[in-house]
Amino acid sequence: MKRVIVIVIDSMGIGAMPDCAEYYDVPECNTLCNVAKAHNGLNAPNLYKLGLGNLADIMGIEKNPNPMGQYGIMKETSKGKDTTTGHWEMMDIILDNPFKVYPNGFPDELIAKFISKTKCGGILANYPASGTKVIEDFHTEHSKTKFPIIYTSADSVFQIAVDIDVIPLEKLYEYCTIARSILTDEYNVSRVIARPYKMVDGKPQRIGALRRDYSVEPFKDSTCDIILKNNGIVLGIGKIEDIFVGKGISHAIHTGGNTEGLNITLKAVKNELNLDELKTKKYDIKSYDKEFIFTNLVDTDMLYGHRNDAEGYAKAIEEIDSYLPKIFDNMTEDDLLIITADHGCDPTVKGTDHTREQVPVLIYSKNITPKRLKNINSFNYISKRIKEWFNIN
Repeated sequence: MKRVIVIVIDSMGIGAMPDCAEYYDVPECNTLCNVAKAHNGLNAPNLYKLGLGNLADIMGIEKNPNPMGQYGIMKETSKGKDTTTGHWEMMDIILDNPFKVYPNGFPDELIAKFISKTKCGGILANYPASGTKVIEDFHTEHSKTKFPIIYTSADSVFQIAVDIDVIPLEKLYEYCTIARSILTDEYNVSRVIARPYKMVDGKPQRIGALRRDYSVEPFKDSTCDIILKNNGIVLGIGKIEDIFVGKGISHAIHTGGNTEGLNITLKAVKNELNLDELKTKKYDIKSYDKEFIFTNLVDTDMLYGHRNDAEGYAKAIEEIDSYLPKIFDNMTEDDLLIITADHGCDPTVKGTDHTREQVPVLIYSKNITPKRLKNINSFNYISKRIKEWFNIN
């Protein structure tokens, strides 16, 4: 049985796109290279083996004269620099019109609709903010009023944070579902994000495992759908199911962070998961002859990129690197591994938002011919390689 494993290191860009100024980003943004420099060099011997160091001057990862993989840099065709746009383009859904952003907060009429439909009584904040900071600033008032904390960023997101000891988790998810129904058409928001947190030792702590992303549904079939239609299964690990609103995802498992995501991905490669327990409600697969394992590792973005923590970001990359030998060893000749990213989030430049960047792509299989991949002008190169491996159209 042929398999493809795609691991997305969330936000690990490798240099500004030519149009970065249109997205208010500086040409110096380069998440991977700047993180490596801030960390005084990355210890990533397995990414070195795949040829990552041949793509740029990455401190700690030298150029490899005899790489074991194929390596290249992908430019983004779609308009945007967010999770949905990047992942959709990988699966051959190109956005001609970007999702809307709200640099001054959401308009009064939108907020009024949200308050009316949710019956929440009111909201707090409503401006672009770092999630940890806005929760710290409004927690006391949130506890008194029981109003949800609403905020956005430079990306197309409507984020709702609540202390789940103040507002139950189920109510937060209900708020998000209602917000998702409102934020279509004229508002055109990419994602509604549930941001549950609890107070731990007097400080608010977000609960990554309970985060949920409510994305707009893909407007056409993705490569995931095509795999399902060709007697395959698609296992989404991390927030993949949320990004595609379940469309084209036959099996799914949410994760609380990178370590869990890496362990589950390794178990999937080793065929140690009980797939019957991971079936989604949308699809009932009886038999299959191909498998697509699609993993998002979010910590680089959520915990470190947005929080300007270059050290934490570097250590997260090094942790990912440490899992690669186990993945390599458990791959068969029928397996193809692709490692890439969906956008940038350079923690070393001004701001806390995503950066409009190119992304690396590393490809490995047991019998692959190592080479530099040139002139990749769209993230849908990933889709093309998957279809070629599975011999589907």
